[in-house]
Amino acid sequence: MSRRVLVVDDDDAIREVAQASLELVGGWEVEVASTGLQALDRCASDPPDAVLLDVMMPRMDGPTTFARLQADSRTCHVPVVLLTAKVQPSERRRWEALGVAGVLSKPFDPLTLSDQVAELLGWDQ
Repeated sequence: MSRRVLVVDDDDAIREVAQASLELVGGWEVEVASTGLQALDRCASDPPDAVLLDVMMPRMDGPTTFARLQADSRTCHVPVVLLTAKVQPSERRRWEALGVAGVLSKPFDPLTLSDQVAELLGWDQ
C-alpha cells in the first residue's frame, strides 16, 4: 500500500533528501512544505497519511504547527513525527510528551528513514 507523506522543513536540503529517501527507498508519495502555515493548508485541503515535521522553523515552529493540526477536526487524526537536531534526553521527552507519533534525529540516514517512520507509525513495509 502506497503512503502519502508531507515533509515540512525550512531547510531546502533536508526537504530534498527526505523526499528522495521516502520516494526512492520507501516507495511513498511525498509532498513538501517549507513552513508550518503551508503544512496546515496542505493538510486541511487533503490530509496525508503522516507528517514529518521539523521542530525549529521561523514564524511557526513544529510544536505550534502540531498543536494547530491537533485542534482541527480535518487533521487531528494525521500522525506527526518530529524531526529535530535537538536530541538531548530532556528535549526528546518534551517532544514526545506533546503526543506526537515519534521523534527522529537530524541528520537522519536516508537509507533507513522510511523504515524508521514506518516503525514509529506501525506501517508494514
